[in-house]
Amino acid sequence: MLTKVIFLILFFAVMVGVGVYSRKHATNVNDFVLGGRSVGPWLTAFAYGTSYFSAVVFVGYAGQFGYKYGLSSTWIGIGNAVIGSLIAWIVLGRRTRVMTKQLNAATMPDFFGKRYDSNALRIAASAISFIFLIPYTASVYNGLSRLFGMAFNIPYAVCVVAMAALTGVYVILGGYMATAINDFIQGIIMIVGIIAVIAAVLSGQGGFYEAVRSLSEIESDIPLTLGQKGAFTSFFGPDLPNLLGVVVLTSLGTWGLPQMVHKFYAIKDEKSIKSGTIISTFFAIVVSGGCYFLGGFARLFDSPAIYAENGSIIYDAIIPGMLSTLPDILIGIVVVLVLSASMSTLSSLVLTSSSTLTLDLIKDNIIKDMNEKKQLLVMRILLVFFIVVSVVIALDPPTFIAQLMGISWGALAGAFLAPFMYGLYWKGVTKASVWASFAVGVGLTVANMFFKFIASPINAGAIAMVAGLIVVPAVSLISPKMNRKDVDLIFECLEEKVMVSKKRSIEE
Repeated sequence: MLTKVIFLILFFAVMVGVGVYSRKHATNVNDFVLGGRSVGPWLTAFAYGTSYFSAVVFVGYAGQFGYKYGLSSTWIGIGNAVIGSLIAWIVLGRRTRVMTKQLNAATMPDFFGKRYDSNALRIAASAISFIFLIPYTASVYNGLSRLFGMAFNIPYAVCVVAMAALTGVYVILGGYMATAINDFIQGIIMIVGIIAVIAAVLSGQGGFYEAVRSLSEIESDIPLTLGQKGAFTSFFGPDLPNLLGVVVLTSLGTWGLPQMVHKFYAIKDEKSIKSGTIISTFFAIVVSGGCYFLGGFARLFDSPAIYAENGSIIYDAIIPGMLSTLPDILIGIVVVLVLSASMSTLSSLVLTSSSTLTLDLIKDNIIKDMNEKKQLLVMRILLVFFIVVSVVIALDPPTFIAQLMGISWGALAGAFLAPFMYGLYWKGVTKASVWASFAVGVGLTVANMFFKFIASPINAGAIAMVAGLIVVPAVSLISPKMNRKDVDLIFECLEEKVMVSKKRSIEE
């Protein structure tokens, strides 16, 4: 217990210390929200990765999908690295940085408002962001609390309140720069921790080969496999269609999440984008791939502790159960690992939500003539408000982790992904198509919450994203076009000629 407590005290002290240090980088709105658009590749890449992977992935998704799909769940981690990190940076990184600077947009709703010349779109996007970031935040708390309960026997409510308060302190003090620096520190902890945990868990099963052999002898309970052995060690697992749904939601979904795309707004320069692409992909391979690979051995840790009274499986209890047999020092590392993953995601969520509400909803719409000082004050007040609301919901979450995240990601990415991505590349996107994407993404997700016409909220989210990619071009072709001169002016930044040194260019 002393070891675990020392780990926590050191961790908390560093996080608050970074917040105090970063106060000088949070004196105006641009610095508080975007770090002055001068954040380097390592901080940006780690901020992207740590916002991507939280306790939701480590505890909720790795446990649930590892149990369902066995070692093939590692494909989810590979999809996260290739689609959610590598391709996302290549497709969105540079254009997002250039165009948001041209538009002077600080948030995703701000981008929609200025790119499509519509204040109504900006307000609608702000409302969608705020509403659907809350269930995601609740799921982050929930995953962390289970590990704290295992390691310290601390009540769930105490875990939630303590984590929320600490995160609030350093974000309120230092804004985006404090978040980015802490994300870097937390990311290093996550990389070291996941490697150590995988090694320890497999060692406890007699090593990698013995663990795979034991897993291959388990009969599948999924109807598609007709009960044969070896399904959980097969290349594509026992249920490929649903596995693909998870890959799409968790990988392509990042392209439309405000707190993820926001990282591209703040990156420093061209070189940083290229370096950040490589660093972010490596981070995702280790952390996400490692989490799902570890979860793939979940069935070797079957015990009464993972079953509810009615016989159903408590997926969120699987990973904590796997880790409960580890030595104290490793449990301490795991607790700090998941705390790091959770707090980095939480800080990104609360900063995104408060800045969106302040800059896109309250400023100029509710309060006229808000100066810099007032905007910063309102953002900090809303940070506290958002944390309190998410804590209240987290104390009585409506469903388990993966469902909460599926609902949040499905609505946000289903609404925003298509109009954001197309808006960076295609001049022909119309206002009507953006409204249609908002309606499809939110409408499909919310309707499925109540009527459950798609059994899995994760598959519903994946379908909402794909639907948006079809709806936006279809509606754009038949709806009134935007003013051509205005659109050309926006895209001018991508065609501007600049002088580049020979070390950056090999033209004759």
